[in-house]
Amino acid sequence: MKKIAVILSGCGVFDGSEIHEATLSLYAIAKEGASYEVFAPDRKQHHVINHITGKEMNETRNVLVESARIARGKITDLKRFDPDDFDGLLLPGGFGAAKNLSSWAFDGPGASVLPEVENAIKGMVAQKKPVGALCIAPVILAKLFGQVTLTIGDDPNTAKAVESLGATHVRTTHGEVAVDKVLKTVTTPCYMLNATIDQIAEGAENVVRKMLELMD
Repeated sequence: MKKIAVILSGCGVFDGSEIHEATLSLYAIAKEGASYEVFAPDRKQHHVINHITGKEMNETRNVLVESARIARGKITDLKRFDPDDFDGLLLPGGFGAAKNLSSWAFDGPGASVLPEVENAIKGMVAQKKPVGALCIAPVILAKLFGQVTLTIGDDPNTAKAVESLGATHVRTTHGEVAVDKVLKTVTTPCYMLNATIDQIAEGAENVVRKMLELMD
């Protein structure tokens, strides 16, 4: 059975992992006959957003602890990730990817990537194992590799930003994936488009299927 690691960035679209994308990614992995293990960095998240008002709250939360809500408590500190143990790596979206796993939300193309995130992704690519990324998470691939084919849907500003790093952006719609055959990355836009939850499921499943094909 193939095993895919999933990196989460918190719990909630505005300050962590997009919950639909995270949950449906886990579902897609199981549905396609693979298994998964969930990871997250053990660090303070950038800030906490009230998901009703959209306003910042005066409190602090931990990315690993919050991600454990989605993982039903079964989660591992990302610093313990070993690429030898997995056949693939998947990053759901949500602003946490751009706030907690990287600083893209604040620094754009000048962003930094959390070291344990960079190590996990580059470790998989070095072993020619596929890496999937949903929604805004592909910007991390652009920052790490520069010359990579990816998609973030049809948003011109984000496309221009990743292209400034050397990436080739593929314009896509619901459920479509972009594959970089050299790096073995697979990306799909999900909620970078005005999507419905069934379209998120389709995108997650298509990414997982393509990742499994690339493992053969």
